[in-house]
Amino acid sequence: MRLSHYFLPILRETPKEAEIASHRLMLRAGMMRQEAAGIYAFLPLGFRVLQKICTIVREEQDRSGAIELLMPTIQPAELWRESGRYEAYGKEMLRIRDRHDREMLYGPTNEEMITEIFRSYVRSYKDLPLNLYHIQWKFRDEVRPRFGLMRGREFLMKDAYSFDLDFAGAKHAYNRMFVAYLRTFARMGLRSIPMVAESGPIGGNLSHEFIILADTGESEVFCHSDYLGFEVPGPDVNFNDVATLQTIVDRWTSLYAATSEKHDASVFAKLAGKGISARGIEVGHIFYFGTKYSEPMKAAVTGGDGVEHPVHMGSYGIGPSRLVAAIIEAFHDEAGIKWPEPVAPFRAMILNLKQGGSDTDAACERLYAELSAKGIDTLYDDRDERPGAKFATADLIGTPWQILIGPRGLAEGKVELKRRADGQRELLSPADAVVRLTA
Repeated sequence: MRLSHYFLPILRETPKEAEIASHRLMLRAGMMRQEAAGIYAFLPLGFRVLQKICTIVREEQDRSGAIELLMPTIQPAELWRESGRYEAYGKEMLRIRDRHDREMLYGPTNEEMITEIFRSYVRSYKDLPLNLYHIQWKFRDEVRPRFGLMRGREFLMKDAYSFDLDFAGAKHAYNRMFVAYLRTFARMGLRSIPMVAESGPIGGNLSHEFIILADTGESEVFCHSDYLGFEVPGPDVNFNDVATLQTIVDRWTSLYAATSEKHDASVFAKLAGKGISARGIEVGHIFYFGTKYSEPMKAAVTGGDGVEHPVHMGSYGIGPSRLVAAIIEAFHDEAGIKWPEPVAPFRAMILNLKQGGSDTDAACERLYAELSAKGIDTLYDDRDERPGAKFATADLIGTPWQILIGPRGLAEGKVELKRRADGQRELLSPADAVVRLTA
């Protein structure tokens, strides 16, 4: 993509309403625009990041055996009355009426609707286990939306829902998602720690929040320092192996890790100097809630004993739009964003330091064509701007690699390759730069 043809509305000044780094940098880098309180439009650069996050989420959900569908954003109120949550949910739910005066709502979550879909088609235990997921927009009318995407009203959510005959099956479904979440966040460059958490309005008595540690985190969390060195399961993990998954989950829940709501100060005090008290950002939440929805909504299957059993359920959420902000909170400096490569909007950025120069223009065009042909997402800064302005833009938007092409280096047959993560620079031939980026 040529920057001269791209839509990248960079702001020179920091908006006054931006209180934390991710909000400030997303607005300045032209990634999003606020349309109403807590409601944002994703602009092209931000949308590219969101798509890459969703791709990783999908791949790991599919790997774990979950099946994707798509449910609507608008739900009939009668489903929520069946479960008993319509009145209990509170003012965060946006309640509406259609032109026929039917009560509807903009979905804050989908337990009721997925249960209704399940009960319409599944009758036998032979059709279990089943895990269905979708990636869809949600709305919760926060009383005080703030911090940009960290606490917005409209947000993109991946929510999965598992259905099993009994607790043993449901626990294995829970473990599948537990391991899938560890892998998902690790692939984005994040170190997530599963922490015992409150279930809130979703319900149930077993839940874990997946937390990343960040100075600007929304809440205080507590954990054992050894979690920072735990090895994340690899791509060869067998999601059908009950014992192996249970072993992994046992290890990742063997040490103290709790959100502030579940914190036990007396237990934490016994960690012998290995306790971490820090700020944390929730990037995922998983729940087992048994028959909380299946019993009132009559979602049952016939078991091998010929008797109907209400299914055991769980739900599993990841907020891709929130993850965009969380990743920035974990990876930035004063100059801008430092994207991990798997989620970066572009992997490389070519900076033409003398736009209009025959040698620099030709070298940039050749390199841009070669990288594009090899499938490297590349942004080419071909604007007629000062080098300083181009450096600032590249650092702000955070492409992992910057290729600086100027007349002085070209005279020696070299380009400069800069790694945004640590500022390391190398002088390489254009061919070697391509090799480095395609390795």
